[in-house]
Amino acid sequence: MDLGVFQVYPNADADPAKIAKRAEELGFESYWLPEHPILPLECSIPYPNTPADEPPPDYLWQLPDPFVALARASAVTEKIKLGTGICLVPERNPLLLAKEVASLDAFSGGRFLFGIGAGWHKEECEIMGGDYDHRWTQTKHSILAMKELWTQDLSEYHGEYYDFPAVRSYPKPVQQPHPPVIMGGLSAKQVFKRVVEWGDGWMPLVESIDDIAAGVSALRQYSEQAGRDPDTLDVTAFSLPGQWEARGDIAKLEQAGANRLILWLSEGDLDHVIGCLEAHAAEML
Repeated sequence: MDLGVFQVYPNADADPAKIAKRAEELGFESYWLPEHPILPLECSIPYPNTPADEPPPDYLWQLPDPFVALARASAVTEKIKLGTGICLVPERNPLLLAKEVASLDAFSGGRFLFGIGAGWHKEECEIMGGDYDHRWTQTKHSILAMKELWTQDLSEYHGEYYDFPAVRSYPKPVQQPHPPVIMGGLSAKQVFKRVVEWGDGWMPLVESIDDIAAGVSALRQYSEQAGRDPDTLDVTAFSLPGQWEARGDIAKLEQAGANRLILWLSEGDLDHVIGCLEAHAAEML
């Protein structure tokens, strides 16, 4: 199984270039960063997995841009894959996002993993131009438009949310036909259908390994119905703090059908995050 790490707060005090470089040296397969461009003061929906009266963690409104941070990491590494965990697709223009993805993939030599989601923060989504109530439909249109931009010399798209005539968009990604689109989301019927229809993998936040196994079973069912080979789909177990941090969890996740585990690095300064990274390596690698 591939093992990656997720740096929850890649600020200047815990330089993502230094963390990614050390992760590569230790043997981790991938390095992942989150995204929140803004965080409005008004928040009508609680932060996931927290009480309704508890505010979101402070680091959420202090996050750097993940593509800038991953580009920094790519310059000092050679092999480790670089992923968004996750990119909030409805909050970005697909014409610009397609160029950012392709540029990072090109500069890194084809190492980018495009983890995507639609977000939980209603006010943030709407301020940034997203249609919160239909954000996954909007995400689908954005991804389909970007696939045209990544794969065609002259690209155009005419859809419900995005409509543009023939344009040239370069560079093209190194990975063909494009970097894998790995979809966040819980265990739900519509999530699995989306993955099979227009994604390349599933990267959920779930409570148990049994949830992973059930999701893999559903993915296989929908893949067979759609005539798609289920073995072509990436299944990444994305851990929460303290979750799946014992070596024995690796075999259990593999048996459930996951091919990658991403371990959570707690926030802190450079020494703290490096220490967390090295502790994970000692236990899991």
